[in-house]
Order: sequence, then C-alpha cells, then structure tokens
Amino acid sequence: MGPVLAGVLQLLALIGALALAYIPLGNYMAKVFSSDKHLRVEKWIYKGIGANPDAEMRWPAYLRGVLAFSAVSVLFLYLLQRIQGVLPLSMGFKAIDPAQAFNTAASFVTNTNWQSYYGEQAMGHVVQTAGLAVQNFVSAAVGIAVAVALVRGFARSRTGELGNFWSDLVRGTIRILVPGAAVAAVVLVACGAIQNFSGIHEVGQFMGGSQQWNGGAVASQEAIKEFGTNGGGYFNANSAHPFENPTPFTNLFEIFLLLVIPFSLTRTFGVMVGSVKQGYAILATMASIWVGFVALMMWTEFAHHGPALQLAGGAMEGKEVRFGVGSSSIFAVSTTLTSTGAVDSFHSSFTGLGGGIAMLSMMLGEIAPGGTGSGLYGILIMAVIAVFIAGLMVGRTPEYLGKKIGAREIKLAAIYILITPALVLVFTAVSMALPTPPHSMLNSGAHGFSEVLYAFTSAANNNGSAFAGLNANTDWYNTMTGFAMLLGRFLPMVFVLALAGSLAEQKPVPVTAGTLRTEKPLFTGLLVGAILIITGLTYFPALALGPLAEGLA
Repeated sequence: MGPVLAGVLQLLALIGALALAYIPLGNYMAKVFSSDKHLRVEKWIYKGIGANPDAEMRWPAYLRGVLAFSAVSVLFLYLLQRIQGVLPLSMGFKAIDPAQAFNTAASFVTNTNWQSYYGEQAMGHVVQTAGLAVQNFVSAAVGIAVAVALVRGFARSRTGELGNFWSDLVRGTIRILVPGAAVAAVVLVACGAIQNFSGIHEVGQFMGGSQQWNGGAVASQEAIKEFGTNGGGYFNANSAHPFENPTPFTNLFEIFLLLVIPFSLTRTFGVMVGSVKQGYAILATMASIWVGFVALMMWTEFAHHGPALQLAGGAMEGKEVRFGVGSSSIFAVSTTLTSTGAVDSFHSSFTGLGGGIAMLSMMLGEIAPGGTGSGLYGILIMAVIAVFIAGLMVGRTPEYLGKKIGAREIKLAAIYILITPALVLVFTAVSMALPTPPHSMLNSGAHGFSEVLYAFTSAANNNGSAFAGLNANTDWYNTMTGFAMLLGRFLPMVFVLALAGSLAEQKPVPVTAGTLRTEKPLFTGLLVGAILIITGLTYFPALALGPLAEGLA
C-alpha cells in the first residue's frame, strides 16, 4: 500500500468514527445543558464554592463568573509553579522562574497550553497533575459554557438570562470531560502509553552517555489534552513521543479525540435551538474547510521535489516514521483548525506551503471545527457576519434563527473578529521591530519571520503549537505571548456574551418568503466564502512575507 493511499484510508476511517459519535454525543451534551437536575457530586461542589446553580444570570453576571474563575485559576497555577521546589513528588525540580510561570499559568487557563519549557525537565508530578491537568478540564469546560450561553441567546426570547455559569462549568466537567477522558486514558494505557508516578531513572546509553527518563501520569493527561482540545504535552516531543503516542492507532485515536466534541457541538446547537438542520449547516461548513485543508496539506507534503523526497514518499523531515506523511498531515491540520496545539511532527520542518496551511488554519479563528466551545461560538459569530452580508445584497434587515441582526449585534460581531488579528499582527510587528526579540529566531529571512508570526498566531488564537525554531523561553516572549493568550481568550468572550444577552432579549421574528434559509447549502457556501475572504484580506500581507515567500522561492 502506498503512503498516499494509506493517508486517504486513515482520513476515511476518521470521518467514519466521527460520524458514528456525532448524534449520540451531540444529543447527550444538549441533554446535559438542558436538564434541571443536579448530580449528588455536583451538589457537593456547589455547596463547597457557595454557588446557587439554579439562579439565572444575565450576560454581565455570567461574564463576571468566567473572569473571576479564570483569574483565580491563573493565580493558583502561578503560585503552584513558584513553590514547586518544596512540593512532594517534585523530582528535584526547582521553582519555575516568574516570567515562565506567568506564561504557563496564562497558557493552561486559556486552553492554549503553549509551553516554553521541557516538560520532563521542569515540572514535577504535583504541578503536572494538580495544576496543569486540572486546568485541562476546567479551561475546556469554560469554553463549552460560553458556547452554550450563546446558543441560549439564540434559543430564548424576551429575556436576558443565559443560564448559570457555575452550573454549566460543573456539568461540562463532571458529565462530559471527566468520563470521556477516563475512557480515553484506559484505551491509551492499553495501547502502550505510560501511567505512573515514578521518578527519574536511567534507561540506557545514548551517544556515549547515559539516557534518563521520568515517568508520569501521561495517559490521563494525554487523554484530556486531546479530548478538551488543550494541547501541550508531558514531554517536550509532545504527541510525537512514544510514551504519549505509541502507535499509528493511538495517533488516529488522538486525532478523533480532539475533533469529536467540537464537531458534535453543532448537533448540540441544532437540538437546543429546535432545528437540527441548522446544526447540519454549521457542521457542513466546518467539515468542508477541514477536509479541504487536509487535502491541501497532503498535497503539499506529498509533492516530490527531488529524488530524496521521492524515495521517502514525501517530505519526511520532522515527521515520525511510524506515522508517515499522511497521518502527520491530518494531525497537523486537525490540531491547528482546533485550539489543541498538540503536535506529532515539527511544523517548522513542513514544506513552506505546508507550514503556511497550518498557520492559516489558526488564522481562520480555529472554527473548523475549533476548540471545545470556542469553535462553535466563533463560527456562530461568522454566521452573523454572513447573514449581514446577505442582507446587504438583497436590501433587507438580516435575520438569523429568528433574531434580527441590527446595529448593536453587528458591532459586537465585528469587534469580535477584529480582536485576534490585531493582537497577532501588532505583537508580531513589535517583535520584529525591536532589536532583541529577533535574536530568538533560529532561521533568518522568510522562515524566521514565519517563526515569530506563527508564535503569536498560536498564542492569540489559543492554539499552543509552535514552529519549534523560535527560542520562546525569554522574558520578552514569555511575557508577550502570555498577554496575547489572555487577551485572545477573554476579550472575545466579552463580546460573545454581550451578543448572547442582546439576542436573548429580542422577540422572535416570523419567517417570511424573504427570509434567508440558513439551513440550506447556499448559506453554507456563503459562510465558507465569508470566512476565507475575511481571513485572506486580514492576513495576506503577513503570509506573503513568510510562508508564501518561502514556498514560492
């Protein structure tokens, strides 16, 4: 079997698995967030934090809950890293430096999981499990909660109430993420991923010296890092490390994990707004972009320019032989089109155009299918923009799901889509203009610029993957990427929740002959076009200086 055929068959198998999980998981999540009953363990949590799960919140109160919980999480994770040296099971690792501790705390709380450190050489078991792994659960649950609040904004009318943040947070964690990650961890252990609390030990000789590895609760963290679209890794090699991702099957299984919730949330959306066809329209948009980008990535990486690449079956530099070009291409697109950031290959070693595709995937806003929750609310914002464009074409007030898209709604949506590009381009420009930050680039020219552009694209979009040619462990990059992650996560949420509150207050608009049918293929095509055109107009000059210049050279 040739490598191209193997890659295509893996893609088809992945699509089949996602299709099987779509309806049951989507329906289950809709039931979770529509139920008025609380599990016993959830009641204990509410009592412990002093929250009333049945109290409805308007959007300012919901936002305060999101920001307060996230601020406490950043502070807790920062302090945990700063006292690591005195914690049990620290394996002799010292406390993390202030700038790096801030960067890591901001990274994991924002669901970014960008790492400027070597996991196996910096973090002990307590920080990994009680700090990083916990945030893998709750940061994903925060994203789902905000998405559910926006869906309620479309589904409800004549009220500004969006549900209860604490209830949504706890239910997302206890009923969805914990059981799903537990099952996934068992599968990974059965397939060879490690799960222990062993210390550092010598495993053999390497290049004339001893080689040492430490154990860890790797399978459980790997499971939630993919299932919650978190990213990061217990080891520096991330999902290319055999302790995290031992076989071609686990590689495909991990891709499934990072895609299954974002895709299935479109079913949840359709059920909660009372029209599964609307969910299918959003799903079709996401799937079209994802399949198209996977096909483009495979084409660029399988393109043979010279005898070496022909013999290797594609551009194998930076890729694991046990995965090959096809599986690595699927992983790269899936992890950058979601907010996962896990990698099973070095994106810096992809072809120039291949690296550009990974970068463009994040620049879309990671909405195809996007992160847990963030992908759904991101693409719904783009749907609002798309119906506004359609309204301008036909000369009537735009409507979406029975709600008028007026001046207030379009202003909130427009500000949302401008925030992340502004962060990416401004931080990149400043880093290139100052004398010291460019010294962190391993390469010069177009590829060196791509390293910096990729770093801030990854940080502001809460992805977390890296080109790996940039030394990001400096005070400048630790601080600036930290701020980019925080602003890129929480500023958009302000406008998402404000939009949700505005929509929930409206009375429904009756469907007429002139209403745009947003469940039809025509709207799906319009939405895909709006996403690609807006992203292209925003980022094309920067891409032309980096990956396009390198790929066409």
